[in-house]
Amino acid sequence: MKRRLIMSMLTGATLLVSTLLGVAPARSADVPAEFGTDWHDPVTAAPPVDRPSGRSCHITLAEAQFRDFTPYRGTYTPPDGCGDRWSKVVLRLDGKVKGRQFDRLGYLHVGGVEIFRTSTPEPSPDGIAWSVEKDVTRYSDTFRRGQDVEMLIGNVVDDTYTGVLDVKVTLTFYAGKEPSATPDRVLTLADGATLTTPRNSERVVAEVYATGSGGGCEEYWYLTVPAQAPYSCRADDGPYREVQVKVDGQLAGIATPFPTVWTGGWSNPFLWYVIPGPRAFDIKPIEYDLTPFAGILNDGRPHRVEVSVVGVPEGQSGWSSPVNVLVWRDHGRAVVPGKLLTGEAGDLADSTVYTPGAEHRLDTEGGHRLTVAGYLDTSHGRVRTTVSRSLAHTSVHRWTDGETVDGLDAAWTDDEKVTVAGPGRTVTTRTHRTYTMDGTTTLGADDRLRTVLTLGDRADAVTTRNGRRTAWARLDDTYTGDATYTAGVPRDQRHAVGTTSERYRLRGSDGCHDRRLTTVQGVLTEDRDGC
Repeated sequence: MKRRLIMSMLTGATLLVSTLLGVAPARSADVPAEFGTDWHDPVTAAPPVDRPSGRSCHITLAEAQFRDFTPYRGTYTPPDGCGDRWSKVVLRLDGKVKGRQFDRLGYLHVGGVEIFRTSTPEPSPDGIAWSVEKDVTRYSDTFRRGQDVEMLIGNVVDDTYTGVLDVKVTLTFYAGKEPSATPDRVLTLADGATLTTPRNSERVVAEVYATGSGGGCEEYWYLTVPAQAPYSCRADDGPYREVQVKVDGQLAGIATPFPTVWTGGWSNPFLWYVIPGPRAFDIKPIEYDLTPFAGILNDGRPHRVEVSVVGVPEGQSGWSSPVNVLVWRDHGRAVVPGKLLTGEAGDLADSTVYTPGAEHRLDTEGGHRLTVAGYLDTSHGRVRTTVSRSLAHTSVHRWTDGETVDGLDAAWTDDEKVTVAGPGRTVTTRTHRTYTMDGTTTLGADDRLRTVLTLGDRADAVTTRNGRRTAWARLDDTYTGDATYTAGVPRDQRHAVGTTSERYRLRGSDGCHDRRLTTVQGVLTEDRDGC
């Protein structure tokens, strides 16, 4: 029996909901010899958002057809009948599209707060429908007041690309006691650059929805090479990327961006028609614990907060990095003073070695370390917060002249330790994140293009209180695909074949989820639960 759960210890516990529920996998006799004009609606092995029982209120937040780059604009009014405190708030996007269209990137803002970032599937000629759910309870402060709404999924519709993106976004509010982990305030940066927090802030977390996209080389930043190497995507320092946050010019946080593969990625849309790559439809923000800087931020003045991406060539666009700031307040004091104690950054390592030959090769190693610490004199005593983060990246990129063979074997790690020490208690959370990408695209003499690819999104998190473990979670989301088609011909002459699968395992102190999906030629052939 499948059990649904959310393990909030792991960064980005918001999940795609399957449109598959209740649909049995096809028998082998029903699988076509190649892709046809229609295929199964997009589906993922991730668990849907767990919904509480009891009274709920439902509103439509946005409803639009995206044909160009004109945003949808509307207004949000808090729901009637569920109070102004909620045990959970769930966002749901329902979309449909048919014809021909690229993958597109989108966002949804409420009161200037980015509550959702997404991308879209590529449609079949006959049309597809898909759904995404996200737990947005953390933005409850934003939802308590009437707000402007802005949504955009930038699109192009013409004689060739005919797919109109028809989407509807709803919010469901569940009445009940608000979780203690919900922030008191959700802030954005004034004029995109400055932040003024409440003077009694005792925890401050920044969210950065960092995405490399826009159709240029930063969409495939993990494949870029230095200028001296003969490859189509170049960056002076190669593929190492790091998303940094600075407060008043001082480095406050570092993180590895997730290497998202969109649904047209790796030159082979047949890999993604049914099962998207990890996080493709629910782009999770990077989180930075800025509490060590709260003593500075609590002075009542505006402070400059800057986000930058290390490795992007100067003057080159392609990254988007909107910021939300979540604040928890000390309700026992009007002003919480404090001090930044430590800000120690190691040297940023970024080495690339290019080896020419019949098969060109680029070896990359990079990494960085940062420790920041500060204290606050709260109503419950002096509390010291120490945040340490360590990043590492290794990759081997091999390709031939003309890029008829193009392969990458890469791994990224992002280790974080947060210790909060106050009177009588010390709480430590350790999180180890690992992202992997291992694939090769080959274009044969007969113009048959084949891509074989494995992607991994893994994380382990453990929380201890005074040395005793109080919670743990382990995520392993693995995607594999192998798809082939004839390149350079009309769509109906591609004779595409492909097998894709995803296994999503999430275990921990809250329970277990283990689901495996397999597709062949766009037909779902396996849907199995393992818990």
